[in-house]
Amino acid sequence: MRNHKNTSDNPADAFEHRDWARIWVESTTNLAAFCLSPEGFVSTWNPGGTAMYGYAPEEIIGRHYAVFFPEDVRERTILETELREARAHKSFETEGWRRRKDGSVFWASVLTTALHDPDGTFIGFVKVVRDESEKRKAHDAVIESERRFRLLVEGVTDYSIFMLSPEGLVTNWNSGARRIKGYTADEIIGSHFSRFYSPEDAAAGLPQRALKTAAREGRFESEGWRLRRDGTRFWAHVIVDAIRDETGTLIGFAKITRDVTEKREADQLLEETRAALLQAQKMEAIGKLTGGVAHDFNNVLQVLRGNLELLRSRCAGDNWSMDRLSNAIDAVERGAKLASQLLAFGRRQALRPVSVNLAAMVRGMDDLLRRALGETIEVETVVSGGLWNAFVDMHQLENVLLNLAINARDAMPDGGKLTLELANAMLDDRYVRSLSDVPAGQYVMLGVTDTGVGMPPEVVERAFDPFFSTKPEGEGTGLGLSMAYGFVKQSGGHIRIYSEVGHGTTVRVYLPRSSVEAFEPVAWRNAPVTGGTETVLVVEDDQKVQATVIEMLSDLGYRVLKADNADQALVVLSSGVHVDLVFTDVVMPGTLKSPEMARRAVEFQPHLRVLFTSGYTQNAIVHGGRLDPGVELLSKPYSREDLAFKIRQMLGQPSEQRRAPAPAAANALPAGDGKKRLLVVEDDSFAREALSELLVMLGHHPVSAANAAEALDAMKDSRFDVLLTDINLPDMPGTELARRMIERWPGVRVIFSSGDTVLPDEVQGFHWQALRKPYTLEQLEEALRDNGGSR
Repeated sequence: MRNHKNTSDNPADAFEHRDWARIWVESTTNLAAFCLSPEGFVSTWNPGGTAMYGYAPEEIIGRHYAVFFPEDVRERTILETELREARAHKSFETEGWRRRKDGSVFWASVLTTALHDPDGTFIGFVKVVRDESEKRKAHDAVIESERRFRLLVEGVTDYSIFMLSPEGLVTNWNSGARRIKGYTADEIIGSHFSRFYSPEDAAAGLPQRALKTAAREGRFESEGWRLRRDGTRFWAHVIVDAIRDETGTLIGFAKITRDVTEKREADQLLEETRAALLQAQKMEAIGKLTGGVAHDFNNVLQVLRGNLELLRSRCAGDNWSMDRLSNAIDAVERGAKLASQLLAFGRRQALRPVSVNLAAMVRGMDDLLRRALGETIEVETVVSGGLWNAFVDMHQLENVLLNLAINARDAMPDGGKLTLELANAMLDDRYVRSLSDVPAGQYVMLGVTDTGVGMPPEVVERAFDPFFSTKPEGEGTGLGLSMAYGFVKQSGGHIRIYSEVGHGTTVRVYLPRSSVEAFEPVAWRNAPVTGGTETVLVVEDDQKVQATVIEMLSDLGYRVLKADNADQALVVLSSGVHVDLVFTDVVMPGTLKSPEMARRAVEFQPHLRVLFTSGYTQNAIVHGGRLDPGVELLSKPYSREDLAFKIRQMLGQPSEQRRAPAPAAANALPAGDGKKRLLVVEDDSFAREALSELLVMLGHHPVSAANAAEALDAMKDSRFDVLLTDINLPDMPGTELARRMIERWPGVRVIFSSGDTVLPDEVQGFHWQALRKPYTLEQLEEALRDNGGSR
């Protein structure tokens, strides 16, 4: 056997051969080429091995080949298989994961060759390893892509996706095709796709035309009727794409079909929805306009009403003046009603929805409705059994029902019948499909039906438009139905009109169902107007409105402070002056909004009550159409009686001893026992600024300092009558500052203004007074009047 091999017995030739092999191995860097002992230990190592595995020769030679395998039982089995198969068959080729020195793995192509010496003795293995990670990634990507494509096609259920042979025979079938057409894969594969067409379309050659067009142009798209397995029809959108191989030969077609029957219905519904959207946009635009107008209008009405009522209180004995003042106040009432209707239409009311038993509410309005309708109108109420409660603002709903009843009366000039119907209702998805602002769900339906003249379609279409009216000029504002529309929409409900000329009109109001127990309203008690002696801070940017409300509150006996905006209000409140109630407008200029001012005000004085007022809330205290929880609101324009009742409702009953009317505003308060120069030392900037303003209001001359150092600088150049200082200053105790000032100006009065107790040991040897925070304006005045005794 040895003689047949091309092996030279010359030692020089053998050496030369071994030298070339060594040079090749040591020069190769893209392949790992190394030898193993028969037991699998590394005996040689080349640069390619270092580049691929990360081991230097001295790190790997002598270690077992197993170090290159991931720590996995299956991989260890492969290791043994490699060596065993190579020895049995002289060489063995495989691929698999191998591990580098740093623990990372790569995909390797491995050739293992068994080595024998010339006499046939087995002496080990040689391994040649190539890093095929990129090839593996590409292969895996192709496999994953094919898998995902199969899953995608099979997982699509909204589309029928299948392949056709060049002749039109079905070759595969996805789950969407099974769902839409009703055939299983076994039933349809191998059949001609023309069986999906209606008989008339198949006879007209539409299937063949589709394939010819796709083959010629690459694509065919159309819509038409198709048949399901059960014989029913559906409207299909169809795409046929020609599939060609690399040479351009047609190998089949891809066909995608979608059931768009509902789309045809949706297209019809789209026109209705588009018209409804235009109407909603028109209503929204007018609503925004009316909201802004109502705000300014209500401020004007508030000035008028407040001043008219103040005049009426001073003209009690003048009947002629009283009559005219009453007429003027009635006109303001009509203007306020008009503004309220504008706000209702614009969905800008501050609603207080509660759970309401509509049957009880309607029964409670029975006498009012009969008086409003007159004797010629018969009223019938029909209430379904098991009626749900509704979630709605009961007071505003009563206004809506009264408006609808009066509209119905006007539509029956010769008399007739008005039917009020209450029933549970379910508005399903199909009903609300074209109503973008009406969610499906459970509602309580309030129906108002008359036997009047009815309305033609063009009038019904405009019935909710503001200021639209079919009544003669001067007999209606055209805001009744638009007010009802805005209120119902803001309440999260739905309203609809059904009418036919000569057959009357039905207005149906759907209000959200409430699952909680019905709210029991508190009956109104007629009581005389009651004032009080508490301190009220009026926050109002409109100077005329501010002056009017200050006069009204002063006339009721309250001590009144004022602020032109939210920032000024915080200055007053942070000064330590006691305030019982803040009466603030909602919408004012400035970066600090009224709700935030109210929140911070309560932090300064936790006992404080806050009453908002506005003619237009602008979503500041109203969200989702509802007044925020815990918020109290008195809408403009309000009467003197409304204001007095609301304040006493919030503050409780006044004490029996009533003080004489207080001055109109804080800046008109008496200045005390003459003007004084005061050095005010307070490290809190808000409190310092507020206290200084109050002292100016009282007629004094304050100089402020933020700490003891500033105060000492100020007393170098000026003499002061009073030192008004906090005890806890950042750089020196207030008591020490007082000692130093008395040393310089022995006659100065010292007032410690603090929330802490003054320790007697710290104020030995000089006269002082304490003004404990929070203090009232009266206590501040009293401290400045007091000539001071030692404490």
